[in-house]
Amino acid sequence: MPDRYEESLPEVFPEIAPGNFTWDDEAKGWVWTTFNTYQWDLNYANPEVLVEMLRVMLDLANMGVDVLRLDAVAFTWKRIGTTCQNQPEAHLIAQVFRALVGLAAPGVLLKAEAIVAPTDLVPYLGAHRLERDECHIAYQNQLMVMLWSSLATGDAVLARRALSALPPTPTRTTWVNYVRCHDDIGWAVHDDDAAAVGMSGAAHRDYLARWYRGDFSLSDALGAPFSSNPDNGDERTCGTTAALCGLSAARLREDPVAIDRAVRRFLSVHAVMFAFGGIPLVYMGDEIGLDNDMTYLEDPALADDSRWMHRPWMPWAVAELRHEVGTVENRIFAGLASMVSARRSSAALSAGGETWIHDIPDRSVLAWAREHPVHGRFYGLANLSDMPATVPTEALGWAGLERPTKVFDTGAVRETDDLVVASDALHLAPFGVAWFVDAADRVVLPAVGFAPPVLPAGSDT
Repeated sequence: MPDRYEESLPEVFPEIAPGNFTWDDEAKGWVWTTFNTYQWDLNYANPEVLVEMLRVMLDLANMGVDVLRLDAVAFTWKRIGTTCQNQPEAHLIAQVFRALVGLAAPGVLLKAEAIVAPTDLVPYLGAHRLERDECHIAYQNQLMVMLWSSLATGDAVLARRALSALPPTPTRTTWVNYVRCHDDIGWAVHDDDAAAVGMSGAAHRDYLARWYRGDFSLSDALGAPFSSNPDNGDERTCGTTAALCGLSAARLREDPVAIDRAVRRFLSVHAVMFAFGGIPLVYMGDEIGLDNDMTYLEDPALADDSRWMHRPWMPWAVAELRHEVGTVENRIFAGLASMVSARRSSAALSAGGETWIHDIPDRSVLAWAREHPVHGRFYGLANLSDMPATVPTEALGWAGLERPTKVFDTGAVRETDDLVVASDALHLAPFGVAWFVDAADRVVLPAVGFAPPVLPAGSDT
């Protein structure tokens, strides 16, 4: 039977966990292990499994957990002759979880961890022929991939096409946005999107994998390949944001010009992510621009999995540098903090409403508009290249802003402006980003104060 399933099953981790089954001597049988030998897939065809998982979820809710991540939710149902992903029963399972957790713990959100094509992903938010309550939030993988693609090419046209093609989310759901996460980056460039802008999907995926492992003379990236599959040409990429955007390499060369350029790249993709529509996530270490942590190679249990390079132990001495003006750590931390502040003060960026992508004559610019049903309109502009870019001033009117007011630009954390407004055009500096709202309907949300946790003396956790 495992052989019959394997005929149609892809390999998720062909290097570190080839195949989908493991022989277990104690059980004297084959165990389904999609992701690793020690991670057994559950058999949801057994109702006792479903009941036990609900019991676990409610135990976690009783401990105060606010969000439950449904790990690999697309893989929860198996059917011979298919990829065993995105089966109709996988959605029924998620709907059962939503219904019963909603009854017992209505304040708990369910997050879909489904790294699948956008058309397959939105149904986990409940978008079916008839809308059904499923997960509340889901990872927005496509935004991450398109941001890195744009930085590697200096061209946002593919990103415009791919992000425009995203199906709308149901009204009571939203995305979870991120620049990179604890896992690898899979280069999810759809062949149809690539062809629509005159590219080969396979060639561009190969280009991105090579660019971010630094195989081109113009690339400063210090990423590493993950789970390369020569059978289908698939290769994923690991690395911290600092390593992928060229900051780590610039530090090694002690090149202040390259460091400045890399910090600008770093802040630009975060500024898009923070304002695109959804819940922004910053993964540990990126708030201070940590480099790859290569000490994982010294641990035999971790050495064969390059994802551990961007799952670092927190170096608290480095973290303290965020308070020293002029350090890279301070620039990045201050930049992200200013985004948090600007987002918090702009009700138009609240959850709710859709995001639209605008076509702009300058290919390097990503322009997106949002309209909140209560709090008004938002418009974002991002120059994702290392050359200056221009946007027609009329673009603010195209977005429906009657009295456009800038609430953030990446120049706010630099000595010079990243946005110059002229009568004929808006001029964006290299990697410059600007956010606008309509002053005619602007609402400012009340500030919410927070303080960093106080660690006990001598703590290293």
